[in-house]
Amino acid sequence: MYQYNYADQTLVEERVAQFRDQTERFLAGELPEEQFLPLRLQNGLYIQRYAPMLRIAIPYGLLASYQLRKLAEITRKYDKGYGHFTTRTNIQLNWPKLEEVPDILAELASVQMHAIQTSGNCIRNTTTDPYAGIHQEEIADPRPYCEIIRQWSTFHPEFAFLPRKFKIAVVGTANDRAATQVHDVGLHVKTNDTGEIGFEVLVGGGLGRTPVIGKVINEFLPRQHLLSYLDAILRVYNLHGRRDNKYKARIKILVESMGGPAFAKLVDAEWEAHTKDGPLTLTDANFDTAIGFFSEPDYVGFDALQVQSDLQQQLNANKDFADWYNQNTVAHKIAGYRAVVISLKAGLVDGTYVPSGDVSESQMDALADLSDKYSFGELRGTYQQNLVFSDVQTNQLYELWQQLSELHLARANINTLTDMIVCPGWDYCSLANATTHNIAEQIEKQFDDLDYLYDLGEIRLNMSGCMNACAHHHTGDIGILGVDKKGEHWYQISLGGNSSNDAKVGKILGKAVPAEDVAITLQKILDVYLEQRVSNENDVEAFSDLVNRVGVAPFKEKVYG
Repeated sequence: MYQYNYADQTLVEERVAQFRDQTERFLAGELPEEQFLPLRLQNGLYIQRYAPMLRIAIPYGLLASYQLRKLAEITRKYDKGYGHFTTRTNIQLNWPKLEEVPDILAELASVQMHAIQTSGNCIRNTTTDPYAGIHQEEIADPRPYCEIIRQWSTFHPEFAFLPRKFKIAVVGTANDRAATQVHDVGLHVKTNDTGEIGFEVLVGGGLGRTPVIGKVINEFLPRQHLLSYLDAILRVYNLHGRRDNKYKARIKILVESMGGPAFAKLVDAEWEAHTKDGPLTLTDANFDTAIGFFSEPDYVGFDALQVQSDLQQQLNANKDFADWYNQNTVAHKIAGYRAVVISLKAGLVDGTYVPSGDVSESQMDALADLSDKYSFGELRGTYQQNLVFSDVQTNQLYELWQQLSELHLARANINTLTDMIVCPGWDYCSLANATTHNIAEQIEKQFDDLDYLYDLGEIRLNMSGCMNACAHHHTGDIGILGVDKKGEHWYQISLGGNSSNDAKVGKILGKAVPAEDVAITLQKILDVYLEQRVSNENDVEAFSDLVNRVGVAPFKEKVYG
């Protein structure tokens, strides 16, 4: 993974000192709130319902074990002993004290971490596929391009005060595992007829109050033009994006209002006139340097037949392990290895609900140790609020599963209904209209049979506490949105969303249901699926396919009579 050089470290340490001075002056009454607000946002600090919230950057989801240990130490020392992973693969602390935030940032800087540009109207953390560099179908590893974008975008003086926040995602396989089509810019690695690497460029995706799927504005951008073309996009947005209404300030509104082709023409004109073939043009040496940051670890060779035989015996002997293997591990490009998805959706542990994406300080320490032992000291965050060990030897899967089980981190529910993306909601966020954790707990209690969930197949359930859609409820197979009705929390349900290749916004089922009826309403929806899905001896119609085939009418009739 990328290691800071002298310039990186100096910049981050100088930012810590700068923010320490700003915070001290604010607390002393020398800096007005309206002046401190943009300064704290540039350092990832929000003010939530009961306390500040600090969002810490994890560039393209990569974490070293020593960084995770530092996060564990910070949560023990400055917070309440846990952190919350987000859909942008960052981690949030929900209870830091304002006066101690500069100390937290100083400790982060000691392990090459920071909270810069995790908030504010700037270019946020670039995200990618959690299986980048290891997937069998990969055209090219997207991580070097993410790092190039990170270096270009960090402290970019022209784009520090955009009309609104700006998010970029990059994928290197045909299968989109980073929700690129609902980003301000989505980049798909491609090759042309001569084998040259480049990008399909999508612009104007986004969720929130106005969910929009991104539009292709360049079918093949040669990779040497990556930064100059992105620069042109940001320039056009900075010039033409609305600043009079924050709800209409995202680039998706600009692209929708003028149309994709017209926006593309503006970008091409800006690019040709000002940035193409200029100083931002990347060279082979630039790419070689970036690719060098992500060299392959020292993989070990195996007797494939013996390893497979031993694994099969373990799978045959233990159903729980077999379920975990089938649900929570992913094929690797190197024979004898698999990627392991660590479920941060423990659900009910000893009768207590554990919120989606939450991980305790003791679990962080243990995961850091396990990553050193089993996955070359590296972890990855995922869009679905889980973690990944990317390089686990197949012959070590069983003992890793045993140790993860003791930590309540081996629940075999990846890609099932209970692998929910859930925002913190009303319990923390000052923007939320409704609670989410109590609804997730209700769903967990209703759907606690893993075999039933496996029979349902892959179903993405996303739940947001407000229209800002931090949990991407619009793109869930089932989406739940919390709404406020005269001080009471109600929940609007949508069906048929998708964040992958066939990206689409789900259709609202009907009127919102009261909090106590959410789980039973989901049960009715799933009953319709089980009744109407088409199956044969080789295949079962997926939930998403049924919704595409029959629409929402049968579900609406079942729910509302």
